[in-house]
Parts: sequence; C-alpha cells; structure tokens
Amino acid sequence: MRLAVCAEMVFTGLPFTERVRRIHEAGFDVELWDSRTKDIGALKATGAVFSSMTGYTAGSLVDPESADEVVRTAESLIPIALELGVSRMVVHPAELIDGHAARPVYRSSGLMWITGARTLERLGRLGEKYGVTFCLENLNTILDHPGIPLARAKDTLALVAAAGHPRVKLMLDLYHAQLGEGNLIELVRAALPHIGEIQVADVPGRCEPGTGEINYAAVARALAGAGYDGTVGMEAWASGDSDAALEAFRAAFTVPALHIGADA
Repeated sequence: MRLAVCAEMVFTGLPFTERVRRIHEAGFDVELWDSRTKDIGALKATGAVFSSMTGYTAGSLVDPESADEVVRTAESLIPIALELGVSRMVVHPAELIDGHAARPVYRSSGLMWITGARTLERLGRLGEKYGVTFCLENLNTILDHPGIPLARAKDTLALVAAAGHPRVKLMLDLYHAQLGEGNLIELVRAALPHIGEIQVADVPGRCEPGTGEINYAAVARALAGAGYDGTVGMEAWASGDSDAALEAFRAAFTVPALHIGADA
C-alpha cells in the first residue's frame, strides 16, 4: 500500500507549498483539493508525488440540469492534473460549496440514479481520453454534508458499478463510512474491485488514526489480506503535532508480513 496525506489538513500554519514539501520529505504522497488556487510550478519543484485532487468545480452528478457542468469543469482541470502527474480526480455525488450542499436534497429519485450513472460514464470516457481516473467519493450526511443525495458508500459503490467504466472508481472514505454505515472491514472487502483510493480519518474528530474509535490496524490487516496494494490517504486534521500525526498514520498502515496470512 502507498500512503498519502492531504496537504490541506496538516501543517496548517505553513504556506501550502511548504506543507507539500514536509509531507514529501516524510515519505508520503500528497493529496490536494482545489488546484486552481495553487502555485503549480512551485508544487512540482518539491518533487512530491501527487495522489489525487478535486476533479470538478461546479455542477451535480445527479442533476440533469447541471451534470454538463461537472463534465465541463472536469475537463478544464485535466491539464493541471497532467502537469502535476495526478492520476485520480475526485468527484462527489452532488455539488459542494465550502463543503456544504449547494442545493440540499433529502430524498433521492430514480432520475438521480440514472443521471449519476450516465454522468460517471461520460467522465469515464473523458478519463480514457486523457489517462486519468475519476473517483466518486462517499460522504456522510449525518454531520458534515447534510443534503447530499446518494452519498452513502453503498450508493456510491452502486453508481460506480453501474457506470461500468475502468476509468471510474470509488474514493472510499472510511471516516464518512463509519459515521454513516460502519462495518468497515466488510465494506472494504465488498468494494475492493471498484476502489481507486481509500481515505481515512478517525471518529469522532476527523483526526489521525488512533485518536478515536476506529481500529485502523485491523482495517489495514484486512486490506493487506485481501490483496489491496493501492493508495491509502490520510484526509484528517492533526490532533496536535502534524509530524506525530503522520507517524501515527504510518504506524497504523504498516502491516507486518507475518500477520497478513492470519487475517486473510
């Protein structure tokens, strides 16, 4: 498993490029959110490997009136992704503005399902054209993102499966899944064929592994036992010192080889 850290949420007292440098020097790949506000040349100069970035800036996957905006803005960001070497571009079930639902919806409809699957198919074709993968992230609607339809992991997994395109995968966020659904080990096993990347943070608090109730060491052993060799990204706040948070994350997802067979 490769390990990545979201530069938006650690070393927050430092300029963004310096955060990226610190993460890279600690041996992690880097996740970022809105690339339009970043100095791309300076980020490239750090030598960091960029794991993922936000892959659209407007529109809703599940809304027929604004789905075109998702595809249009996704294509507008692809040159930045290619310049940084980003292979995974993250989209959400509906439009977010500052983390909140742009137009809250509390009941999903059949039209939303159909529109979401078709929009993901279009993104898949776009990803095939440019060599990037679009990853649909699950969200929790209990605490952080009320009013986002089709946001649960089981819904996003169903949409990705329905799209049926190799350039469309799941950004499986276990923090959101724990708040909304739980049963994380069975979830990752069921979702494994469709996972593009996994994101983690502990519950409550959304801080690094080891600060809450999730047994991330057990999750890591289950992933290793299932043969997952993709990226796990820490999209979490540091509960205190950022260097210590990174090391806690590394420790949680460092699986001794002798344990792998026992937990398969």
